[in-house]
Amino acid sequence: MKIIPVIEILKEWSKDYEHPTLRRSSRENNPFKTLISCLLSLRTQDKNTDKTSKALFAVADTPEKILKIPQEKLEKLIFSSGYYKNKAKTIKHVSKVILEEYGGKVPNDLDELMSIKGIGRKTATITRVFGFAIADCIPTDIHVHVIANRLGCVKTKTTEKTEEELMKIVPKEYWFEINTLFVLYGKEICQTQSPFCSKCVISKYCPKIGVKRSR
Repeated sequence: MKIIPVIEILKEWSKDYEHPTLRRSSRENNPFKTLISCLLSLRTQDKNTDKTSKALFAVADTPEKILKIPQEKLEKLIFSSGYYKNKAKTIKHVSKVILEEYGGKVPNDLDELMSIKGIGRKTATITRVFGFAIADCIPTDIHVHVIANRLGCVKTKTTEKTEEELMKIVPKEYWFEINTLFVLYGKEICQTQSPFCSKCVISKYCPKIGVKRSR
């Protein structure tokens, strides 16, 4: 199965790069900070997620503290993440629900997480995997989806279906790592629009399915 040597090669390749913010957040064992960082990461670059997460958590790192921040100040703290007004509203709402309905503790159940307005499947799975270290799913964003399809490991149209198919073929011991590796590789080399195929370290395993233009 080519997915295993691909993962092993990318593990070696990734040693020269700083892991994404959401993966690094797993070292703190703080599900709330992982959840909020994930909400901040939507539609922005990782450097912006890192910057705004640090700025916000320096001021407030619990649901209670976030709810005490005036809306305008919260917007300024997370401005660099983009879509800051909507994100601020979502962060306030999520914090309120977690405080009032879950006693200030983030629920670790996937369905409960997704029942909170503003939390989609990707955010919920990332929170479980990196926040709680519960690797019973594979967080799947556009990078994971695109790379898995380019490799021919899956033939899917949506990230949800990609996650479902990957869970059938990827051994469980790799579930925790595959998101981090594919996201990092997708941002640095296997970009969605025009991948750097000339720099690819897994090219011998990749039939370049769907690639129309490369560098």
